[in-house]
Amino acid sequence: MKRRTLDILFSIGGVLLAALLLVLGLVLRSNADFAKNYVHDQLSAQEISFKPADALTEEEAAKPCLVKYAGQAMTSGKQAECYANSFIGLHLSELAVKDDGTAYTYASIGAVQGQLKADLKTATEAKDPQAAEIQTKLDTVNGQRDTLFKGETLRGLLLTSFGFSEFGRKAEQAELVSYLAALVLLLASIAGFLHALRTPKNLAFAAVEPIS
Repeated sequence: MKRRTLDILFSIGGVLLAALLLVLGLVLRSNADFAKNYVHDQLSAQEISFKPADALTEEEAAKPCLVKYAGQAMTSGKQAECYANSFIGLHLSELAVKDDGTAYTYASIGAVQGQLKADLKTATEAKDPQAAEIQTKLDTVNGQRDTLFKGETLRGLLLTSFGFSEFGRKAEQAELVSYLAALVLLLASIAGFLHALRTPKNLAFAAVEPIS
């Protein structure tokens, strides 16, 4: 095969591959825009705003992202992650604390709730005067568990929005790589065409003699 023909074939292949990568980049851009707009619209509809800087507690002010987004409306995945972990997570960790200093979750505090219900039933049947005290503790735990359920649910939804936004961010990164790869291939193809024009039409690859 002639050298010029091979250069042209490789250059055409490079152009076609560059075009394919360009199309891929456009598809990734469309997906990235969809993820970004979807997260923005869903979060905006919730009308959640960060506390103003002057209203932050000492514990809240120690969270850099709460200071960064202070007073802003939540519209992005990064903001949702901050609110979920640094605001909701912080207050849930302070709501109900075990003897060892760790925080109860909605699931783990259920055991405490169940035990108090059993104790209350026993005390009521025995007409134990401590039944009123147990009822008070149960009411407190019921309230804590209800708050934990709502808080953990909202936190999970916000983190899901953050995760979806990260897919969009990854799509943007992949889009950039596709465009750069397409540009490199296009430049290489142009160089191949130019080389083909400078190569004599009758020039062929020289046969390589085997080494004896």
